Amino acid sequence: MLNIETFKSEVVIESPGRINLIGEHIDYNGGFVLPAAVDKKIRLRLRKNNSSSCTIYSSNFKSSFTIVLDDLVRKEVEWQNYIIGVLFHINVLKPNTIEGFDCIIESNLPLGSGISSSAALECGIAKGVNDLFNLGLSDIEIIKLSRDAEHTFVGTKCGIMDQFAVVKGKKEHLILLNCETLDYELIKADFRDYKIVLLNTNVSHSLASSEYNVRRDECDTALTAIQKKYPNFQFLTEVPVKIMKEFKAILPEKIYNRALYVTQENKRTIKAVKSLKKNNIEKFGSYLYKSHYGLQHLYEVSCTELDFLVNLTRDLDYVIGSRMMGGGFGGCTINLVHKDKAEDLITLASASYEEKFNIQLSAIQTTISDGVKQL
Repeated sequence: MLNIETFKSEVVIESPGRINLIGEHIDYNGGFVLPAAVDKKIRLRLRKNNSSSCTIYSSNFKSSFTIVLDDLVRKEVEWQNYIIGVLFHINVLKPNTIEGFDCIIESNLPLGSGISSSAALECGIAKGVNDLFNLGLSDIEIIKLSRDAEHTFVGTKCGIMDQFAVVKGKKEHLILLNCETLDYELIKADFRDYKIVLLNTNVSHSLASSEYNVRRDECDTALTAIQKKYPNFQFLTEVPVKIMKEFKAILPEKIYNRALYVTQENKRTIKAVKSLKKNNIEKFGSYLYKSHYGLQHLYEVSCTELDFLVNLTRDLDYVIGSRMMGGGFGGCTINLVHKDKAEDLITLASASYEEKFNIQLSAIQTTISDGVKQL
């Protein structure tokens, strides 16, 4: 085990979590999303060790493991695969350039909360190894190889939003990202008198990882059916709602609902950004509630705990928007709360939630931060 006290770092990396204001489950459907990096981060300290293996220590898990660079294969412990997968895909791009190193990982990112600790870890490792060995990887290469690591070594067919936000995040800005082209626009995150509060349900239902891939397959099924009549559409997000409704009697109800949500959410994201640019923060917040409705009833990735917390805010005049955030089936709600009433919301939600579910929630007040960087 590495000694944290005496460890002498050559490279220190901070890698942030991310939030997504709106555009949930849209990144793998080729549409628009609105994420940002946040001030909760993973810190990685790296040094060369002049060997052909790597020792990784996680202070959060209080455990370490060794990676043999000539034998980059999946492990049974899930969090280890995020790291091994990144090293594997770096080796694909830059063969035989990584040497042995040691790494200590410390984090104040809550796991399973929907703020993408996985992408923070992937991109942090990629950035750290890149800087430690002067590999010359571009931001886009780091983003894509980190996503590929999650596909191949973890088995989650995620889109590219999380990794993009972690790498390209800019303080006090949201990222309007076209997930098909990777074109993006930085949007000033001016919420006037409102601030972002995350309410973490502290539940992670077993459906979360398996159903994520199921949703992606359901979207592919809908798109394949639509392409038989309209072959020019490459992504569900390109299909106008009017055309989508032609397939209501053709597609199975569940498949149709998934596709309808995707087209509606993509349009909602664009409208929400227009509202933000016009400084209409109340209208922006209303789109968050509409997003949650779609996630709950059409895409069906919410859960009782998330719905309870969103519904709790609907009659509070100091909350102008709330929805579940992330893959679903647990994790956080994201709330736009008047800055003078944040503690009131946390107190109310904590008491009500514990009374209902006998579970203590965690509140996270966060600000928008820069992306992954070397300190």
